[in-house]
Amino acid sequence: MNIAIINYGMGNLASIANMLKKVGVHAHISSDVSIIAKANKLILPGVGAFDHAMENLSKGGFVAILNNRVINEKIPILGICLGMQLLTKRSEEGSSLGLGWIDAETVRFKFDDVNSNLKIPHMGWNQLFVRQAHPLFADLEVVNRFYFEHSYHVVCADSDNVLATTSYGFDFISAIVKDNIIGVQFHPEKSHKFGMQVLKNFLEKY
Repeated sequence: MNIAIINYGMGNLASIANMLKKVGVHAHISSDVSIIAKANKLILPGVGAFDHAMENLSKGGFVAILNNRVINEKIPILGICLGMQLLTKRSEEGSSLGLGWIDAETVRFKFDDVNSNLKIPHMGWNQLFVRQAHPLFADLEVVNRFYFEHSYHVVCADSDNVLATTSYGFDFISAIVKDNIIGVQFHPEKSHKFGMQVLKNFLEKY
């Protein structure tokens, strides 16, 4: 299995690779488009600001190869945290356009008066509620715990793209899907056995 973790200067690359090793898979951490062109599954991590991430993807020559591999060749890709947000059309965090593969936008958490005491970023452990059957969440325990760290969340135009939600002041979208494209807002590489199961499913069942 040829897995490429895209190195565009943002993300917990080594942590993801180490978690993949625990499920018996070696992944290439690479900024080489020729490696990305040969991979049969891709992981797009991300920590930081939306505009900076899109700038790095553009400057590194990743956008064209990713569009070809994901949209034309239908290679499975998993976006993690900011990597999920980059799959959308735009973000309130900046002015750059996202990859736009999913009809969605990324917005900052805004709470009503009842939940005004909730802190931003949403940080720590929280539960995932799966909204549609999908191989990514096969064998996932109903009571689960995933690690989150984010100030922005995704809003989808089409409910068919909503894979899972999580409650923090309200139910926000914590996983999205469209054909071969998956995004998760949580960090599977920091989520112990639950994150390991999700990564294992992405590698083996999707």
